[in-house]
Amino acid sequence: MVMDVLDRADANAEEPGLTGSKVIDEHLAETLATIYSVRTGVAAATLAKGILHSHEVACAPGVVELRRLAAVLPAELYEALAVLEYCGLVEQTATGHFRLTPLGVWAVRRDLLREGHDAPTAAEVEVYSDYAAAELVEAMITGAVTPSVVAYWLERRSPESAAHELVQVAASGTAGQRGAVGTILEELGPEAELPVRKALDEPLMWRYAASWLHIRDLPAPPLSPDDHTWIAIDSLAALLYFADAPGAMGSFDVLEAGEELVRLVGEMASVDHPDTIAVLDLLANHHGDQAVAKAARKAAMKARSLEAQLTGNAPD
Repeated sequence: MVMDVLDRADANAEEPGLTGSKVIDEHLAETLATIYSVRTGVAAATLAKGILHSHEVACAPGVVELRRLAAVLPAELYEALAVLEYCGLVEQTATGHFRLTPLGVWAVRRDLLREGHDAPTAAEVEVYSDYAAAELVEAMITGAVTPSVVAYWLERRSPESAAHELVQVAASGTAGQRGAVGTILEELGPEAELPVRKALDEPLMWRYAASWLHIRDLPAPPLSPDDHTWIAIDSLAALLYFADAPGAMGSFDVLEAGEELVRLVGEMASVDHPDTIAVLDLLANHHGDQAVAKAARKAAMKARSLEAQLTGNAPD
């Protein structure tokens, strides 16, 4: 019965299946994996926030639909968790959080491994929980840890202390480190505002900090079009530092080809970022859309010309 439940979660059917909520059913396997990653239990509000964020990224619902989901999702999630509790997969802790039962841990781990995902045991995850932020970020870049480790690391710290450590790493780090830090910071809410706000004074981090604050409807300085382009370059530059890049350029699949992307690539040449040329070369050599690759080659030539002029090495 337990594996039947997980099979229905993995099926991701169009119509409501296990829980009666289409959105929760679509993200049920992901939700169970999140609970698996934090063995001490996860608050229902945290799970609901994660589902809403995943749905927003995957389906891009309109503002009205997003507000409706935000209103109904908590109640629907409690009903779904009650179903999972009845099936013997989850239980509530004394603090009202939800964790997997021993049967749930066994079943979800088996399901994750079956689907080709990493599924570290509690002992394996515990090793990383006391890492400093710099060590965790380095482990992410080298591929030594999985997202479940990140969730556990955050659970062991207050949002403020976690954000403070992470900002210190990113402020003087590479694009790869900023990319890893940005991924972790996205898991934190307004409670981390103070250390993120302090990052507005850091030349390499202020744009990320401003964006993080804007997304959470907190006061922040405006970002210009060039600032958004800088962030796009930095996000792509992070691929240069991760263990599987540039060999695995499947990450470019998230960049939807079209006139908007061609325009963005053209604008990259004029933005002052240390990795501009490297990113344009990466796009030119690995992006599957010919129009994008052509625009990247043209922009790379322009960026090299501008760099030569600035350094006094321009051809006569």
